[in-house]
Amino acid sequence: MKTFRTKTYQIRTKKLRGGQRVRMAILADLHGFVYGKENQELFQAIEAAEADAVLVAGDMVVSSEPSTAAAVAGFFCRLANSLPVFYTMGNHENKMLINPETSEKYKNYERVLTNAGVCFLHNEHVFMKIKGTDFAFYGLELPMEYYRKPASPYPDQEILEKLIGKPCGYGVSVLLAHNPKYGNAYFQWGADLTVSGHYHGGVLRLSEHYGLACPQYLFLPPYCCGDFHKENKHMLVSAGLGEHTVPLRINNPRELIIAELIPEGINRKTGEYTEDGDIR
Repeated sequence: MKTFRTKTYQIRTKKLRGGQRVRMAILADLHGFVYGKENQELFQAIEAAEADAVLVAGDMVVSSEPSTAAAVAGFFCRLANSLPVFYTMGNHENKMLINPETSEKYKNYERVLTNAGVCFLHNEHVFMKIKGTDFAFYGLELPMEYYRKPASPYPDQEILEKLIGKPCGYGVSVLLAHNPKYGNAYFQWGADLTVSGHYHGGVLRLSEHYGLACPQYLFLPPYCCGDFHKENKHMLVSAGLGEHTVPLRINNPRELIIAELIPEGINRKTGEYTEDGDIR
């Protein structure tokens, strides 16, 4: 409850045309928690992982406690000074924004981070070349009705495409989508990699992929935590770096996730990229 683990998932793909590994740090559900002064411990963990980019999957704040925004703002400003940072809102950022009592404080938080270089993705996408490979980063922000407890509508392909369009079709497409409840829709939408959070690892984590419950009052929710794969599409769901309301975790450490994308042609013995590299 006072620290976090770093969990790395390796994903092999033919789409890394630059022939080099690419590492992305995934942050979710920090909820204003601070690891050391200005999150120095978290910053050092990302640095030690040699991340090439940072993906923020939402809920860095607590909507009812605007001070949590101030607590993490300096950390993100420093992070953006070192790495590209892509950020999509979770339900807490969204609630803080639409609440008249906290709206201006959220807008100021986003303004400060944007000026520092953080790229907020409000149902939009951006392109970036990393280590010779083209990436497209999409940020999905679902309306609050999709966080309704316990029942909520399920977005079909038409809704997703209306919000964020279709995947670009070249390079590596990465979808930041806070709520993993709709994992099937994300796979069908077609991102090469989807990153989510929201479920806090199920509070009581039963295994690598299963937890007991989630903030939407679902029992044994699908896509609760860990890694999920369908053909050549991948989804990583973080157990989060903090919590709120119910400060409880059982067999469920807070975690920083590292997604390590590896070219399929990389030779396991030499670490070098060749067209006929050992990929067994």
